Amino acid sequence: MSASTLTSVVSSVEEPVRAVTPLLAQVQDGAMTRAELLADDPLWLILMKVVVVMLIGPIMTIGLIVGERKIVGRMQNRPGPNRVGPYGLGQSLADAIKLPFKEQIIPDTADRKIYFMAPLITVVPALIGLAAIPFGPEVTIFGERTVLQLIELPVSVLLVLAGASIGVYGIVLAGWSSGSPYPLLGGLRSAAQVISYEIAMGLSIIGVALYAQSLATGDIVAAQQNGWYFWLLLPSFVIYLISMVGETNRAPFDLPEAESELVGGFHTEYSSMKFAMFFLAEYTNMVIVSAFATTLFLGGWMAPWPLSAIGDGMLNTGWWPVLWFFGKMLIVLFGFVWLRGTLPRFRYDQFMKLGWKVLIPAGLIWVVVISAVRAVRTSADISTGQILVVGGIVIAVLVLLSLLLPEKEVPPEDSVPVTGGDYPVPPVDLKVPETTPRQKALRARQKTEQKRPASVTSGKENADGDV
Repeated sequence: MSASTLTSVVSSVEEPVRAVTPLLAQVQDGAMTRAELLADDPLWLILMKVVVVMLIGPIMTIGLIVGERKIVGRMQNRPGPNRVGPYGLGQSLADAIKLPFKEQIIPDTADRKIYFMAPLITVVPALIGLAAIPFGPEVTIFGERTVLQLIELPVSVLLVLAGASIGVYGIVLAGWSSGSPYPLLGGLRSAAQVISYEIAMGLSIIGVALYAQSLATGDIVAAQQNGWYFWLLLPSFVIYLISMVGETNRAPFDLPEAESELVGGFHTEYSSMKFAMFFLAEYTNMVIVSAFATTLFLGGWMAPWPLSAIGDGMLNTGWWPVLWFFGKMLIVLFGFVWLRGTLPRFRYDQFMKLGWKVLIPAGLIWVVVISAVRAVRTSADISTGQILVVGGIVIAVLVLLSLLLPEKEVPPEDSVPVTGGDYPVPPVDLKVPETTPRQKALRARQKTEQKRPASVTSGKENADGDV
């Protein structure tokens, strides 16, 4: 082989090496995306993340139950749980130990297979819903580079919504399979509730997707680096907060389990560990929607403004973001407790009216506004401040016009006035009859019995008392 041929062979081998070297250097410098880092996780790290994600719900539930009872007790000027453990902090642990050993009561009319499956259908989606939530940025765990998230999909938002929707099927099936009227009514209410408030929740998320240009939760958090969406998309944030309370069947929207109307609602016929699973699913769903609100609107794991400016973003690196994420999530969870201790339960017609006549129309209008704003900003050189000024002027003009319009005169009607619950109001000159039809029937029956002759007994009993 000649020297020229050998040189050409060596150069042909060196060309691919030179091409691959910058890529390797780029990977070593840390230019991998979140999805690539997650795909590179070893099996032991994936199993560790699965265990941690599965334990977040039950651990948070134990703390939330005690915290809620303490906070509501404080609001109502009473001590709350204060017997088990120091300051009553062991109450949830005692309940968790007690419930599995309580007697299991199964109705005779229950469909046993679905009766047993319903709690599982409710609790399993609740436990896996946190898989797509990013809890922090890139970290190193036992020398392995990864991100604090279990899975990252291009449609992670839809995964969380799907998990929340599937859990409601367990409530519907629990009410139907119990073979009792009150659980059935609770299940039907839950079906109507999820249809109403899932639509409003989906409309509130559309605005976030339009601004972030992605449905991946990690990309949504990264898009909020220059400003959180809770103030930029304030109507979406408000609609989401109301919808998440209705989605989790919490007061004042806890109509599927309204004890004043349905005894206990969909879980009236459940006891022992199956009842505990419904309880676990409710509080875990609270954790999921709160974590989802933190991700979509509150900047996710990013530190709030004063802290984010310290050390050129030093507090947004490492394990610090986990603290900020759970701090924001606990603030949202406190809102659940605050609502329960403040507002009374809605009437069912008011609840449906809020969903279909207020939240859904407002969400549709807001999506149209966001789409128009995005289109204008894309086609013209207009800043966000100018759009806000123009929008404020338009809103002020509409408010002035609504104040200047004369009030509509309502013509007098001869019909009987009704209350808010569609029950007729009795007239002022109402005369109560002296006797009701039932009283007349009872009196007639008594007169008939008095006119009937006494029955004559036969046999030796009519003799002198001897048998």
